[in-house]
Amino acid sequence: MYYLECEAGIAGDMMVAALLDMGADEKKLTDVLGSLPLDGYEIRISRVKKAGIDACDFNVILDADHENHDHDMNYLHGDIKTHSHEHDHEHEHEHEHEHNHHEDPHEHHHDHDHGSHEHGHHHRHEHRHLKDVYAIIDAGKMSDRARDLAKRIFMIVAEAEAKAHALPVDEVHFHEVGAVDSIVDIVAAAVCLDDLNIDSLIVPYLAEGEGTVRCAHGILPIPVPAVQHITQTYAIPLKYIGVKGEFVTPTGAAIVAALRSGEALPEVYTIKRCGYGAGKRNYERASLVRLYELQDDTERTILDEDKDLIWRLESDIDDSTGESLGYLMQALYEAGAREVHYTPIQMKKNRPGMELVVICKEDTRLKLEEIIFAESTTIGIRRVQMQRSILPRRMEKLTTKYGELAVKTVTLPDGRVRSYPEYDDIIRIAREKGVAVSEVWAEAVKNID
Repeated sequence: MYYLECEAGIAGDMMVAALLDMGADEKKLTDVLGSLPLDGYEIRISRVKKAGIDACDFNVILDADHENHDHDMNYLHGDIKTHSHEHDHEHEHEHEHEHNHHEDPHEHHHDHDHGSHEHGHHHRHEHRHLKDVYAIIDAGKMSDRARDLAKRIFMIVAEAEAKAHALPVDEVHFHEVGAVDSIVDIVAAAVCLDDLNIDSLIVPYLAEGEGTVRCAHGILPIPVPAVQHITQTYAIPLKYIGVKGEFVTPTGAAIVAALRSGEALPEVYTIKRCGYGAGKRNYERASLVRLYELQDDTERTILDEDKDLIWRLESDIDDSTGESLGYLMQALYEAGAREVHYTPIQMKKNRPGMELVVICKEDTRLKLEEIIFAESTTIGIRRVQMQRSILPRRMEKLTTKYGELAVKTVTLPDGRVRSYPEYDDIIRIAREKGVAVSEVWAEAVKNID
């Protein structure tokens, strides 16, 4: 599982940097970006220090025709009349919500330049529609999963911008998300997420500042409308940190919205690896986003003195078909439920019905409740948090004459052990070898003994 810490907000370039620091393939990323029909930029991947912490920096360097001065703190938060770019950018400046944490003048960079991307003529401040952005993504040489994720992130931003401007999605001109560095950041994030096989994130909240920021449409309050609509639509909590400045960008919020699956860490966990992504603006707190890969160790707890907390969700259903209940069970398991079962009951007015019981962890509870409401006719869910005692367990490999399969071994309080073949492996081998399930099971048990 993966945990994203956003104590200094989130932007597209910060997320890409954290993914690269985690181990995403840099060459694969630059090859994909080089295949996009975009010009006027180059990529720089380097190491920087933020508050003394070593971090990866992903920088999209724009040429003069595409530069938006988004890292210029005086422009974004100062008086435009005193800004040296007043005549060039008073009407055309586009606030690209991507590189939103100004570079620390004391940072030490170790660069990996990947050259300019000059695929055609420059067009100053392109205003693209969603279909234009999708065409650029479709032209890139990337996996289908990365392509679909990039489009999903763009759609989340597009829907937020459409709501902010009261326009249909296909009529919105994307000043921010249609710009070169925005497209590069979103595609880069999708490619790196796909490379690391990350399809969900635990994100408790997004830290956000206060005040105003200068955008393409003028001076707007923080959070900007697109961030407001994304976090509202996807129920992402914002944490007020009492610092002036924009910490959460629409692209950063959209990446979180596309992947957020929960908000609570496991009760017990081990950190397997970590990635630090640097931002560009210089605020009162270090502009870093931190991405963890975690191992949930909660199930290692045992006996009464060790607490393992779960949720029990219950709902009584009396007017759903057997087919719909079967689909609901499948959907709940796919979304992370630990156990799902039905019990026949007699309800009010002696109507026959089914009681649905779901066992889950905190990080999947909200998602499972959403599925129950969406896929059944129930109008209420009861829930209670419970403790359980579980035995220590480990997974092992067992070699049989039919092939290799997994075995789960548990240790009893008195030290004895019990082992059980994994049912899914038994079924898989039986199908592959064309033999009865009972034969594979008997062979596995014989080898365990």
